[in-house]
Amino acid sequence: MEHTMIKSLNPTGIAPPFAKYAHGVVCDGFVAISGQLALGLDGQIPNGSQAQSKLIFSNIDLILAEAGGSKKGILRINAYVTDRIHMDGYMTARDAWLAEITHLPASTLVIVNGFTRPEFVVEIEALAQVKQKVIKD
Repeated sequence: MEHTMIKSLNPTGIAPPFAKYAHGVVCDGFVAISGQLALGLDGQIPNGSQAQSKLIFSNIDLILAEAGGSKKGILRINAYVTDRIHMDGYMTARDAWLAEITHLPASTLVIVNGFTRPEFVVEIEALAQVKQKVIKD
């Protein structure tokens, strides 16, 4: 029987999750990435939606790398901002992150009331495809 392992992903280059969950999970060639907030390893939160989005996309790169993939496998991006004024900064960072990608991922952008701390103005989650080892029993 063949199956793939389910593996939780918590790269050391990212601030640890706030609760009992993983930053990402890889299984059957897909990586589901939890909603990422812009918290630096030093506990600092960048100011503004573009700076926060840039840090978040860097964290997504680290999660994908730990899964054995890269943004070249990105399939979907779901983003949440706390106000319409944050859309432009988010979209600028997203477009820069996707600049070298030859396909366009599916995408959703939602305006929400807020996050766990008022300094956070953007949260991004993603789904990507990666190559994964098959385990034979």
